Amino acid sequence: MAQVEATTERVIAAEADDVFDALADYSGTRAKLLSEHFSEYEVREGGDGEGTVVHWKLQATSKRVRDCLMEVSEPTDGDLVEKDRNSSMVTTWRVTPAGEGRSRVVVTTVWNGAGGIGGFFERTFAPKGLARIYDEVLAKLAVEMEK
Repeated sequence: MAQVEATTERVIAAEADDVFDALADYSGTRAKLLSEHFSEYEVREGGDGEGTVVHWKLQATSKRVRDCLMEVSEPTDGDLVEKDRNSSMVTTWRVTPAGEGRSRVVVTTVWNGAGGIGGFFERTFAPKGLARIYDEVLAKLAVEMEK
């Protein structure tokens, strides 16, 4: 099994601390940022950063739906890590300053891909599809932060 990785990023006209706080607000802001690819969103424990457990279904394609139960940690300043209890998927949100009043948000998701021909297609197409999904989330985050 090869590791599959999808990354996308965006510069947002807001302070890094404020952007991080919005991303870590699973019981408020985060739900507003999700695209139509996410359903059944529910905070099961916590709700603000470290220690939060949140559930959603992610529909990447018409046939591919992933049931995600994410455990949230904050291993270092500016990093929000979501580890799926149901799979090998880990999503890291890294927020860093990008000049005065601006921040850069980089979202990276990694998981153990399938083997064989299915794995080839997964490694080829899944990163682009997931990057598009998270690009939508980052666009909504920018709108929310730049109000």
